[in-house]
Amino acid sequence: MKPGRLYLVPTPLDFGAEPQPLPQALPGETIATAARLTHWIAENAKSARAFLKRVDHVSPLAAPLQAQQIAELPRQAHKQGDHTAGALDDAARALLAPALQGHDVGLLSEAGMPAVADPGSSVVRAAHALGLEVIALIGPVSLMLALAASGLNGQHFAFVGYVPQDAAARAKRLRELESQAARGAQTQILIETPYRNAALLQALLEQLQPATRLAVASALGLPQQAVRSAPVSQWRKHAEWRDALPLAQPAVFLFGP
Repeated sequence: MKPGRLYLVPTPLDFGAEPQPLPQALPGETIATAARLTHWIAENAKSARAFLKRVDHVSPLAAPLQAQQIAELPRQAHKQGDHTAGALDDAARALLAPALQGHDVGLLSEAGMPAVADPGSSVVRAAHALGLEVIALIGPVSLMLALAASGLNGQHFAFVGYVPQDAAARAKRLRELESQAARGAQTQILIETPYRNAALLQALLEQLQPATRLAVASALGLPQQAVRSAPVSQWRKHAEWRDALPLAQPAVFLFGP
């Protein structure tokens, strides 16, 4: 039996906000591919069903929503991530059993591209180990959208994820990252849980040097999306910039020389 393929299916960036028309976020081929799949590995089954319901409005599903086979990633992948080889790799292989039986399988995160700043890497590694074809479909990746819109170095950058919540540890980490950025002309990319976005922005403005360029891209893919990029010295002069950003929505923070 010919094995199935693993499709990385991106989803719109409007998770937790008012849904936008699906064709505004995803190309037709991505929507059509999602519509024909019936086996899924998802970060969250509830949000996966909500996404498939949106797909069905545009391109009818190959099987009714109730008949879709949706398996969730282990809870450990949510809390600790699955981006490095470890215990989750065996669990990921088990999740790919339908592909070994000939079914194409879709991998979903709640927003954006799975396995990029979201769980799913263990499934991709397992697919390669099993000899399955891995296909990444076209769709939004918030980190790259933010980087492109920032004016910062897009040739040399690092995604560092979250910084510590403790104020002293966070300040120390931000200074370390700024030093790395200056030495290598490297853009640093950070994210935070939305309800802590304002605190992270305040910490960045307190810890970074005045000449360092800071960019904030928030609510990407939504009508209220906003991107602001300027030296820290200018941010400090314009408190209204911070007030105008929709920081209650997901945001990407970038800084560098």
